[in-house]
Amino acid sequence: MSRTKPRPEREQEPVVERVRIRYAKRGRLKFTSHRDFARALERAVRRADVPIAFSSGFSPHPKISYASAAPTGVASEAEYLEIGLRARMEPDALRAALDAALPPGLDVLEAVEAHGSDFADRMTASQWRIELPSVTDEQATEAVAAFLAATEVSVERLTKSGRRTMDARSPVVLLAVTDRADPAGDGVGNTTPQPVSGIGAMPCAILDLVVRHVTPSVRPDDVLTGLGVVAALAPPVPPRVTRLAQGSLRPGTRDEIVDPLAADRDRTVTGTPSP
Repeated sequence: MSRTKPRPEREQEPVVERVRIRYAKRGRLKFTSHRDFARALERAVRRADVPIAFSSGFSPHPKISYASAAPTGVASEAEYLEIGLRARMEPDALRAALDAALPPGLDVLEAVEAHGSDFADRMTASQWRIELPSVTDEQATEAVAAFLAATEVSVERLTKSGRRTMDARSPVVLLAVTDRADPAGDGVGNTTPQPVSGIGAMPCAILDLVVRHVTPSVRPDDVLTGLGVVAALAPPVPPRVTRLAQGSLRPGTRDEIVDPLAADRDRTVTGTPSP
């Protein structure tokens, strides 16, 4: 008797709308891994009764795709994902429902109906703020100058495939000491520490970093390692890192990143139908 491969009971309903979402990881939730966030989001989708679409087959998966997730332990104001829906839902209603279902610190900031399939191509650079407690502006400025003067800064990182050497210098578009304020604090009511006068004052240099997305990726910790290589900068206190923006560099600029949702907003306003 011949055996036939069992077939799924039914095909899943098709995607009728795709929505792109910007979310933040703040406060202690910055220590949430990408896998943990994905699980939390799927629970939030169920809790909020979002009409999410699923893949077909014997192990259906929710139609969610992520773009360039920040490393564990790094805060972010600019994380992105795309979700496929089997029934249309107003993007702002979806944003509010998911935000209410996720824990504070995993905050859904914006939702826009997706237009076009070039979303990954819009993610070519990131802007980061790196806070260096117990490092003075003078120390940071000297280290930055040495880093920028180098044509190549080789650093090592331990990956799943073993130790890998990469050039931390070439993808860096901008690196400077700044007094940029923290727009969101650390998500739990605190703000960037500032140098103050008096006994026990703690300086805190702040670096503004813009880096292109390359393969293998060069992350803020690789740049910090590079500062140690070229200038022996070794912060005595662990740095605090926040991704401020993610998108593509505006031509002719070094630090202006184009919002990756702008094209979707523009097409929504002009009434272009979603493909």
